[in-house]
Amino acid sequence: MKPELLIGALAALACTDSQARPSAEKKSEGTPVATAVAAETQSHSVTLQQLGGRFRNPVHLTSPPGDPRQFVVEQAGRIMVVKNGSAVPEPFLDISSRVKSGGEQGLLSMAFHPDYRRNGQFFVNFTDKKGDTQVERFTVGSNPDVADESSAKTILSIDQPYSNHNGGHIVFGLDGMLYIGMGDGGSGGDPQGNGQNPRALLGKMLRINVTSTDPYTIPAGNPYANGSAGRREIWAIGLRNPWRLAFDRPTGLLYIADVGQNQLEEVHVEPASKAGLNYGWNRMEGDQCYGRGSCDRNGLQIPPVVYSHSSGGCSITGGHVYRGRRVPSIVGHYFYSDYCAGFLRSFRYENGQAVDRRLWKMDDIGNVVSFGEDSAGEMYIVAENGRIWRIDSAT
Repeated sequence: MKPELLIGALAALACTDSQARPSAEKKSEGTPVATAVAAETQSHSVTLQQLGGRFRNPVHLTSPPGDPRQFVVEQAGRIMVVKNGSAVPEPFLDISSRVKSGGEQGLLSMAFHPDYRRNGQFFVNFTDKKGDTQVERFTVGSNPDVADESSAKTILSIDQPYSNHNGGHIVFGLDGMLYIGMGDGGSGGDPQGNGQNPRALLGKMLRINVTSTDPYTIPAGNPYANGSAGRREIWAIGLRNPWRLAFDRPTGLLYIADVGQNQLEEVHVEPASKAGLNYGWNRMEGDQCYGRGSCDRNGLQIPPVVYSHSSGGCSITGGHVYRGRRVPSIVGHYFYSDYCAGFLRSFRYENGQAVDRRLWKMDDIGNVVSFGEDSAGEMYIVAENGRIWRIDSAT
């Protein structure tokens, strides 16, 4: 059993493999392995602008297309609206009575329909009182700052065998489909073998069409769309606990930060249109074989960015590719952090490689639990202490 770290009120308390905060898992088993560390530029700094006061255990930030507001997801089950830099007192949505929160459980993310301005639909991912994953659809009410809670519609339910590794990030892709990042179901080492099992929805990237028919249809191009060899909702397999995925529209790439087991953290970058990829877990952790001397790497995606826990990290927090206008010098950089190490790192992806890797200097803002992006492409850092920061300039 390995210790984990909890979010919010449970932060800094020790727990087991079956309990952990959504974005951080502190591992202490095993001996750190050697892995190549690419050269980084360390002479840059960023300045941060705080947004909207202090929130209660925030875990996600996003915005509707073309909307200047920011929406902050709080783990306990609330979504708050930020207008002109200040939080609206009344929650946009409060489903805390239906959410099991704590450790890696809770309301974990939201996604606005690409046609939100017309249909008012948005989607949430949370763990219910039984600890199982629920993806639900809601509609905004007559007040644009308040959702219609009675409009709840269950889209997808997935049983969770343990309390950790829920994944929890949902986002609309470049193709208008809804992508759902699912962890392997929890405990440690993927004891049920979900990561490599195409018959299980756990340990996968799912892709569904939530626009044409209730509750959803299977998009053409899903690798098991006919259902003969695997679950029809699956887009990719071999994930342990993807803690934040990001689509980059200009390049057509999908970035996935996948939390490691005991030794390595990883970032995958692949064309968003490429179906049926295998990200390796639990045959591999990072760029090395897991739990054995050698393994068959045939057909597995090797991550371009890997770092070891021996460098002080414990749990990767994935971000976004910066496409805003406030800081032209960092356009095209993908940003990420680590819950334990507290760094801010970035790289550009070119010709299949991570290049121009940077370690950014910044003030200590606490443990980074998530990143966010608004409709203008500006990027935010979500800290465990309840504060949210916008990247405002770089020197």
